[in-house]
Amino acid sequence: MDSLADILANKDFSPPDEVKAIKSYIAQNYDKDVTVIINKQEIIISSRSAALINNLRLNSPKITEAANTKKRIRFRIG
Repeated sequence: MDSLADILANKDFSPPDEVKAIKSYIAQNYDKDVTVIINKQEIIISSRSAALINNLRLNSPKITEAANTKKRIRFRIG
Protein backbone atom coordinates (compact mmCIF):
# COMPACT_ATOMS: atom_id res chain seq x y z
CA MET A 1 0.00 0.00 0.00
CA ASP A 2 1.24 3.48 -0.88
CA SER A 3 1.69 6.03 1.83
CA LEU A 4 -0.17 9.32 1.74
CA ALA A 5 3.06 11.14 0.91
CA ASP A 6 3.61 8.90 -2.14
CA ILE A 7 0.07 9.44 -3.38
CA LEU A 8 0.31 13.22 -3.02
CA ALA A 9 3.75 13.30 -4.63
CA ASN A 10 2.29 11.71 -7.78
CA LYS A 11 -0.84 13.90 -7.90
CA ASP A 12 -1.11 16.59 -10.53
CA PHE A 13 -2.28 19.81 -8.84
CA SER A 14 -2.30 21.97 -11.98
CA PRO A 15 -5.68 23.54 -12.81
CA PRO A 16 -7.73 22.08 -15.68
CA ASP A 17 -7.46 23.65 -19.12
CA GLU A 18 -10.96 25.12 -18.83
CA VAL A 19 -9.99 27.04 -15.69
CA LYS A 20 -6.82 28.35 -17.31
CA ALA A 21 -8.75 29.46 -20.40
CA ILE A 22 -11.46 31.26 -18.39
CA LYS A 23 -8.98 33.06 -16.14
CA SER A 24 -6.89 34.05 -19.15
CA TYR A 25 -9.94 35.37 -21.05
CA ILE A 26 -11.08 37.47 -18.08
CA ALA A 27 -7.58 38.78 -17.39
CA GLN A 28 -7.11 39.82 -21.03
CA ASN A 29 -10.52 41.41 -21.52
CA TYR A 30 -11.30 42.81 -18.06
CA ASP A 31 -7.91 42.98 -16.32
CA LYS A 32 -9.45 41.33 -13.24
CA ASP A 33 -8.84 38.16 -11.27
CA VAL A 34 -11.70 35.75 -10.52
CA THR A 35 -12.14 32.48 -8.68
CA VAL A 36 -13.11 29.50 -10.84
CA ILE A 37 -14.46 26.28 -9.36
CA ILE A 38 -15.06 23.31 -11.60
CA ASN A 39 -16.91 20.05 -11.04
CA LYS A 40 -18.42 17.35 -13.27
CA GLN A 41 -21.53 19.30 -14.27
CA GLU A 42 -20.73 22.99 -14.01
CA ILE A 43 -18.19 25.76 -13.75
CA ILE A 44 -18.67 28.49 -11.14
CA ILE A 45 -17.03 31.87 -11.68
CA SER A 46 -17.07 34.15 -8.66
CA SER A 47 -15.89 37.64 -7.89
CA ARG A 48 -16.53 40.29 -5.26
CA SER A 49 -17.51 42.78 -7.98
CA ALA A 50 -21.18 42.67 -8.94
CA ALA A 51 -20.48 44.83 -12.00
CA LEU A 52 -17.85 42.39 -13.26
CA ILE A 53 -20.12 39.37 -12.70
CA ASN A 54 -22.92 41.13 -14.59
CA ASN A 55 -20.60 41.84 -17.54
CA LEU A 56 -19.35 38.27 -17.51
CA ARG A 57 -22.91 36.96 -17.41
CA LEU A 58 -23.76 39.02 -20.48
CA ASN A 59 -20.70 37.63 -22.27
CA SER A 60 -21.13 34.03 -21.16
CA PRO A 61 -21.30 32.67 -24.76
CA LYS A 62 -17.82 34.10 -25.40
CA ILE A 63 -16.53 32.63 -22.13
CA THR A 64 -18.01 29.23 -23.03
CA GLU A 65 -16.33 29.42 -26.43
CA ALA A 66 -13.00 30.48 -24.91
CA ALA A 67 -13.12 27.58 -22.43
CA ASN A 68 -14.24 25.15 -25.13
CA THR A 69 -16.67 23.48 -22.75
CA LYS A 70 -20.22 22.17 -22.75
CA LYS A 71 -20.56 22.50 -18.98
CA ARG A 72 -23.02 24.97 -17.52
CA ILE A 73 -21.35 28.18 -16.37
CA ARG A 74 -22.72 29.86 -13.25
CA PHE A 75 -21.74 33.24 -11.88
CA ARG A 76 -21.55 34.14 -8.21
CA ILE A 77 -20.98 37.40 -6.37
CA GLY A 78 -19.04 36.84 -3.22
